[in-house]
Amino acid sequence: MLDVKFIRDNLDQVKAALAKKGFMFDEAEFTRLDDARKAALTSAQSLQAEKKKASKQIGALIGQGMSPEDAKAQVMGSIDSDIGEAEHAAKQAEHSLRELLMSIPNVPHNEVPFGADESDNIEVLSWGEPVAFSFAAKDHVDLGEPLGLSFDDGALVAGSRFVAMSGAMARLHRAITQFMLDTHSEEHGYEETYVPYLVNRQALEGTGQLPKFEEDLFKVPGEKDFYLIPTAEVPVTNLLRDSVTDKTLPIKKVAHTPCFRSEAGSYGRDTRGMIRQHQFDKVELVQFVRPQDSDAALEELTGHAEAILQKLNLPYRKVILCGGDLGFSAAKTYDLEVWLPGQQKYREISSCSTFGDYQARRMQARWRNPETGKPELLHTLNGSGLAVGRTMVAVLENYQQEDGGIVVPEALRPYMRGLEVIRA
Repeated sequence: MLDVKFIRDNLDQVKAALAKKGFMFDEAEFTRLDDARKAALTSAQSLQAEKKKASKQIGALIGQGMSPEDAKAQVMGSIDSDIGEAEHAAKQAEHSLRELLMSIPNVPHNEVPFGADESDNIEVLSWGEPVAFSFAAKDHVDLGEPLGLSFDDGALVAGSRFVAMSGAMARLHRAITQFMLDTHSEEHGYEETYVPYLVNRQALEGTGQLPKFEEDLFKVPGEKDFYLIPTAEVPVTNLLRDSVTDKTLPIKKVAHTPCFRSEAGSYGRDTRGMIRQHQFDKVELVQFVRPQDSDAALEELTGHAEAILQKLNLPYRKVILCGGDLGFSAAKTYDLEVWLPGQQKYREISSCSTFGDYQARRMQARWRNPETGKPELLHTLNGSGLAVGRTMVAVLENYQQEDGGIVVPEALRPYMRGLEVIRA
């Protein structure tokens, strides 16, 4: 969340920056709650000072022969109850202000362009040339079903927006995952990390999914307040919650997890195939860095995701998201969009974002600055490296043959026991 003092000292700047995201900052409500909090704290502190003064008076009266009970009754009056009421009011004011702050998105980076939605995102680069097939290209659904990709089986056991895989398709899915993990851990310097797939409410508040996006999550009924993770970003980033790390920054972690999303509001969109599923796998990259390094770290992290696409020889483009398409917690985001011949368009396969200290302040994730010896908020970044299912879609469609076979990209063949072509 945003720093209260920063908002207070830069109201006009904050309002203008948040307007770029389409968020109307309620200055009057913020000022009212901030003033109420300050007044309540001042009142509580004043009463505490009055109590200290009264304690000295009680001592003087006892010294003059008055009993402790009579001296306390004469001097203290209702001070204790007044202090209790003032402290309760201060806590209430603090809680109300925090609730408001939790609902305010992150301020976008000054490089984020203006725009209303994804149509206003700006292309930064493109890599590779879309394949020119001599035959009518099929989409991944038609290609995958004869090879072990079954949406009927997925629907049978779970419902729509689920898939089941068998044979070569299941192995290809695993091969893509292992290839990504090996590349990021062995070539890009990330530590492979395993995390829970269920998290508590505090973890989702820390990374910004709650309270605003509860309808997008799957909550698990029961005694404990558990949610299925929408992305490995949540558990991995929260590993540093409520702590001060003495480790040298950057800390770089990579994790493979399933992800679960309700896809609220997406009815009618991408109902065919694997593009928008309730359950999908992703290899996630997370970095914790010094504040002065976060801009460069975003370029590096995005480059690591791009490297996967390049090794698989999949044409893609990189875009910077405009304010209207930027995520709630993100300060700046690059999307990587892979070319899908079956749709004849580029589709998102990775989002790479820097959050500044926005998530760290919510989580109280800090590092000890060796120059000062003091704890400071660190900066967090994450990105898909990549979405496994969408990468599989891209491989099927870009490597398809006229007879329905799929050429296995060279980078994946060691994970497929040397298999060069997948056939029914």
